[in-house]
Amino acid sequence: MSLSIEPLAEAHFDALRAVLDTVAREKRYLAFTQAPPREQAFAFYGQILARGDCLRVALWQGRVVGWCDVLPVHGEARAHVGTLGIGLLPAFRGRSIGEPLMRAAIAGAWARGITRIELTVRTDNTRAKALYERLGFQTEGLMRHAMRIDGVGLDNWAMALLRDQPASATASTSSLSP
Repeated sequence: MSLSIEPLAEAHFDALRAVLDTVAREKRYLAFTQAPPREQAFAFYGQILARGDCLRVALWQGRVVGWCDVLPVHGEARAHVGTLGIGLLPAFRGRSIGEPLMRAAIAGAWARGITRIELTVRTDNTRAKALYERLGFQTEGLMRHAMRIDGVGLDNWAMALLRDQPASATASTSSLSP
């Protein structure tokens, strides 16, 4: 396996946007149904770099095949909270990339002072939910009709990982610490 996981760099912008577009157009995993225009995506990635936010890219033989980010939410009362987003190209799913990619992003978020990481996952995405649970995320509730794709309302699970929560029997959150 020739996998490397790296922090976002400007050299990744084009390939990362292409990966985002591919995953978004599947209409199964993201709130986006297509990537934003190039200029808008690049401005967003540039802000992540300028703020030092946590975005990791997965490189397979030097090619960007996925990403995982934990980005801060807005508001002083929620400054300790980050939202996790992840995507992998279809051909690279099931190759044991998602877990190390998420572990790297989570460790980066902990290092930046985040102590709560939130995510949502569609209720029909059982493989992703199982991965999140292995990493210690806990389901906090059902978000009914949280997404609408092609006119159909879809439910999501709200999940969260707390830095100071005890490790579950199947997840070692201590290995996620910096």
